[in-house]
Amino acid sequence: MEILEALKELRKDDKRKFMQTLDLIVNLQKIDIRTQALNSFVEVPHPSERKVCAILSKKSKIIDTITEDEFNKYKEAKDMKKLAKKYDFFIASAPLMSKVASKFGRVLGPVGKMPSPQAGIVTKEDEDVVKAEVEKMQRMVRVRTKEKSVKLPLGREDMSDEELKENVESVVNSLINLLPIGKENIKDILIKFTMTKPVKVEL
Repeated sequence: MEILEALKELRKDDKRKFMQTLDLIVNLQKIDIRTQALNSFVEVPHPSERKVCAILSKKSKIIDTITEDEFNKYKEAKDMKKLAKKYDFFIASAPLMSKVASKFGRVLGPVGKMPSPQAGIVTKEDEDVVKAEVEKMQRMVRVRTKEKSVKLPLGREDMSDEELKENVESVVNSLINLLPIGKENIKDILIKFTMTKPVKVEL
């Protein structure tokens, strides 16, 4: 089924009381996840609003900020887990990264929200630099393989079908470039909204 046709099919499902996310599921083959695992970022052409938090030495006027002085608010693992659930991404000042890693790494790392050199580290705590990094993070989707499939949120149901289609195509093409043998590693591609059944699509 083509992507636009699949989206029309998914939209026939009952409306929910919350804004559903469009999820992409790419099942993989001919790949050994233990030695060929992916851990990278790809961009989407049509980003949906995401909540980003900054870990900086001083408060920012443009984004929710945790300063080093506030680290002691997060003594318990449950407090850090609550923080991790509240935000989609975290960015951090480069000089603070070692302290951020030792304080928050055990919680943010496993859920893929730890700032890294690939995305999420600001070299200068200037508001323009922070703003640019936040805008960049809005467009980024993290690709991680823990099993023989990649599952990614690619937009929301209030976006147009054309925008969602372009996001799917863009991410799949980026994924092909990341995989060891490209298209040969892709078994099948499915899309779904949060509460719908997945629909198989062809690109």
